[in-house]
Amino acid sequence: MPKIIGFYQIHLKAKLALISILAIVLLASSVVYVQAHNRQKPVYEIKTDKKIVALTFDISWGNQTPMPVIEILKENNVKCTFFLSGPWVKQYPEIATRIKKDGHEIGSHGYRHINLSNLSKTEIKEEVMKAHKNIKEVTGVEANLIRTPNGDYNDQVVVGIRECKYEAIQWSVDSLDWMNPGINTITERVSKRVHPGAIILMHASDTCKQTTEALPTVIKNLKSQGYEFVTVSELLKESEKKNTTE
Repeated sequence: MPKIIGFYQIHLKAKLALISILAIVLLASSVVYVQAHNRQKPVYEIKTDKKIVALTFDISWGNQTPMPVIEILKENNVKCTFFLSGPWVKQYPEIATRIKKDGHEIGSHGYRHINLSNLSKTEIKEEVMKAHKNIKEVTGVEANLIRTPNGDYNDQVVVGIRECKYEAIQWSVDSLDWMNPGINTITERVSKRVHPGAIILMHASDTCKQTTEALPTVIKNLKSQGYEFVTVSELLKESEKKNTTE
């Protein structure tokens, strides 16, 4: 009888240990699940059935590429969103004011072209507001959209940005023009990957050597597919309208 009790006690301890392990695993899984679903995320796109897209350009360097891009957009009657870095705006105020004059939306591309996730929240907010100040002084625009340098972010970056009354904007279609992969590659990537509510990433910095040659075809292809060009803010308003009607 004692042996039987001992055998039973061993099994009982094993069962209790197994239950404890399962409880820990379930708890850990729940934490991971909650963290994943509560993660702070930028806007990549909007969900819509309308064939609308936001064409966007980042600018951080140079004055050779921006003007041709602006002229192409004007010729094709396309309005888009430009994300401008704080130092660039000060260096080329005439281009920044032309962007505003042509009716394009102006957002921020931050101040220093560094990964904000390496900074404290205080430093993140300083970067955002320094760029904000430059943009306002040059263009008079109170920007409220930002594309972070390199598209880099973490929870703290997104929270810091929102505390500055900004919204972080990413993209769902990357043209890869920043890699200078070839004009056909740029145009085909956009044409094949575009979808209703897409935010398209392009660049108008001088380091992007093929953007101006690819842009007319990008616009032509999207129009032939029935897409209408809107600014990022207009895209966000469309999302808000959809949410209120559902």
